[in-house]
Amino acid sequence: MDEEKNELTLVEQAEKNSSNYFRQGLNCTECIMCTFLDMYNKDMPKEVMALATGFGSGMGETKNTCGAITGAVMALSSAIGRKDPFAKETVGERISELKDVYALVGEMVQEIEGHYGTLICKELSNPLGEFEGKARKKNCMQIIGYCGGLAMKYALKAEEIANEKEAFIKEN
Repeated sequence: MDEEKNELTLVEQAEKNSSNYFRQGLNCTECIMCTFLDMYNKDMPKEVMALATGFGSGMGETKNTCGAITGAVMALSSAIGRKDPFAKETVGERISELKDVYALVGEMVQEIEGHYGTLICKELSNPLGEFEGKARKKNCMQIIGYCGGLAMKYALKAEEIANEKEAFIKEN
């Protein structure tokens, strides 16, 4: 199994880990956050998982925004979001620093919506019958894997962008 992990890309491993957490009883949002805590934000305290819990099942079983999508946004935000929103001195600077974060998160969410045609839990699950049914759970596991992998893809993309900016600054 260790050989298999070495052969998978980080994105593929994130897909697999996210899906596997669903099999272990984590909700959709927790699956992706747990994957990120294991693979990407290893220094982040495990207690942040509590922030993900209520978003499962489309936000507390309301079946609104899909919890896997919410998890992907939370995971990506944990990688690229502000650690201290008051670090910038002025309101204008604070607002300005959000533009890059919003752009990348928005791009990821648009990719998810383009892939599935919706972001709504009930629209993703209703065609599969009973919410507790096997077909819906299998579908959710696939969505969780996809969103977990996509969050990793965009976190790595953010790293690449940051490295390019840093190299440009050093050159000039």
